[in-house]
Amino acid sequence: MATKLITGSRVVAITGAARGIGLATAKAVYATGAKVAIADIDEAGAKAAAASLGDRAFGTFVDVTDFDSFAAFIAATEDALGPVDVLDNNAGIMPIGPFLEETPETAERQLTINVLGVLNGMKAVLPGMLARGRGHIFNTASAAGKTPVPGGLTYAATKAAIVSATETARVEYRNRGIHFTCVMPSFTNTDLIAGTNGTRFFKNAEPEDVAAAIVDAIENPRPDIYVPGTLKGMFTAQKFVGRGVRDALNRAIKADRTFLEIDRTARAGYENRIAAPEPAKELAAAPSDDAVVPAADPAREPASARD
Repeated sequence: MATKLITGSRVVAITGAARGIGLATAKAVYATGAKVAIADIDEAGAKAAAASLGDRAFGTFVDVTDFDSFAAFIAATEDALGPVDVLDNNAGIMPIGPFLEETPETAERQLTINVLGVLNGMKAVLPGMLARGRGHIFNTASAAGKTPVPGGLTYAATKAAIVSATETARVEYRNRGIHFTCVMPSFTNTDLIAGTNGTRFFKNAEPEDVAAAIVDAIENPRPDIYVPGTLKGMFTAQKFVGRGVRDALNRAIKADRTFLEIDRTARAGYENRIAAPEPAKELAAAPSDDAVVPAADPAREPASARD
């Protein structure tokens, strides 16, 4: 039987927490009295976010695609705050548009951040949790992991992978004291949906809605979180009505066009921020010192964003 964590005594580590849902979650868990580790590829943003919360918050860099970087984040958190009770694997990116216009590099980037990042997080934190016989891992998927999302084919595939990975981990580590929760928000008002129009008849969620659901699940563990909660009934009903009815309903609410009919200008800031850094070009001759761009760790380029 998994051990319930006690309010105010836990250490919560969150990736992709410099903004968006991650930051909202950091604020929400901090308000309960928890200690919070805010990690992001945007190190300055993570540290600023932690400073804005108070002395129970710790901000640091993480590249979720690099296992050593993730392990270092967990080690630094435990040095600063104590053993990690809760890990929220929140970091992710969402490039959208027609599938055949997506570059191989963009597809690979989504897979490494959205999927490998989550697997790295679980591998980094699980040994300590298992040794202590308690812990809780939240993996941020999406409603896109449960339903077709034209214009977001690769993104939806990564989120479907997280749905499966979270449920498989829950079964593999049953009766070991560890909770696993899959977080599945619908359209949420963060940078990820910049330049989109949402769906008809449905109000977008706010990051605080997702954060509140996560806080509640820490106190009352459950395998799945749907935001809004009505999504659970919708996905259950889809199993019985069949693909034809489901697809017709999606067309009626324009869910089949949301990620295809987008405002590229409005979305440019987000797309540029999540793009992979350009590889350094070899120079034919040694340049002057003031012309050299130091070969800094590419993992520290501000290249990923958060769900």
